[in-house]
Amino acid sequence: MLLSPQAERNWESVCSVLEDVLESQSHRQLFALELGSGTGQHIIRFAQKMPFVIWQPSDIKEDSLESIKAYIAATQAKTVLPPVHLDASDPWEKWAGLSHNSCDVIISINLLQYSSFKTAQVGLVAYKSTEELEISPQYFIYLSFSQGVFSGAGQILKQNGLLITYGVYAVNGIITPSCNEKLDEELRKMNPDWGLPDIDVLRQLAYGNGMRMERIVSHVSRLGGDSTSQQHAFYTCNVSFF
Repeated sequence: MLLSPQAERNWESVCSVLEDVLESQSHRQLFALELGSGTGQHIIRFAQKMPFVIWQPSDIKEDSLESIKAYIAATQAKTVLPPVHLDASDPWEKWAGLSHNSCDVIISINLLQYSSFKTAQVGLVAYKSTEELEISPQYFIYLSFSQGVFSGAGQILKQNGLLITYGVYAVNGIITPSCNEKLDEELRKMNPDWGLPDIDVLRQLAYGNGMRMERIVSHVSRLGGDSTSQQHAFYTCNVSFF
């Protein structure tokens, strides 16, 4: 069973926004897919707070899948399904057998800042055919993985379903405050193809896949015992087929 101190610190703030967003639908059972569930700490907490949701965890790492299974067993979670192997950069048809229009909610936490160069090339090719979008070259380093998330969500979500992403973002290519600039630098040192995604690029990705940006919620997250605060945002998309 893996333990992430960051997940333990931020689950309450993440969960509170999810509860607020999904409260209006709490009278019925929802089906939610989490992309990149990691240790499993988040999804177990979500299940405890929102029992009206059936949760489907997923990840690409075997140790993460085993950790999620351990958390499910330890908490005896009734509304969390066994985790599935899912690579969000794959075409939606390979998303663990999930069918078209089968999800009410898709959640992605701290995932969009990671992307491989190989996947980026796929995204670049896909975007060249979309003439209405004007995206500067620096965005292509992470566009592909985001493209996989948004294009998959556009197919898997039901009408009026929600894609909810959580993370640190740039706005019009600008990253603030300085601690977020440092985070972006650290990500790029780990892998030159990684970096903070731009909200405006994601907005266009959403539009290109039949979705619209509905809500952004910001909050300040403390980094351990350090007094430095870090800005995060929820980026919520509401599916509308047009």
